[in-house]
This record gives sequence, structure tokens and C-alpha cells, in this order.
Amino acid sequence: MANNRGNNNGKMSVEEAGRKGGEATSNNHGQEFYEEIGRKGGEATSDNHDKDFYEEIGKKGGESRGNSNNN
Repeated sequence: MANNRGNNNGKMSVEEAGRKGGEATSNNHGQEFYEEIGRKGGEATSDNHDKDFYEEIGKKGGESRGNSNNN
């Protein structure tokens, strides 16, 4: 990976900071952590959206999968 620090006066890019933060989180937490935050996120989404939201994203997902099978 190229080091672009010369362009930012020695500061880390947002992309690099995010990557390093993600790696640190991954090193410090196991599968259960990710399962728990996924469950909480799913519950929050469910609390904030109605049936129409899920129908729409389901339709978009079906369209996307349908288009990829035609290649």
C-alpha cells in the first residue's frame, strides 16, 4: 500500500484511520461482538422503519440478483 503521508503533513488520511480502527476492533473483539452489534442494528432499523421499507429493499435486492444472473 502506498504511503500518502507526504501530502497531508504527516497526518493520517480518513481512509487509513478507518482501516486501522477497523483492524483494531477486529483484533480486540470476537464473533459474538459482531453478532451483538448486528442484532442491535437490526432491531434499531426495525424500530425506525415500517413494512414498506422492507418491501422496497427486498425488491431492490431481488432486482439486483436478477440482473447479475443474466450475465
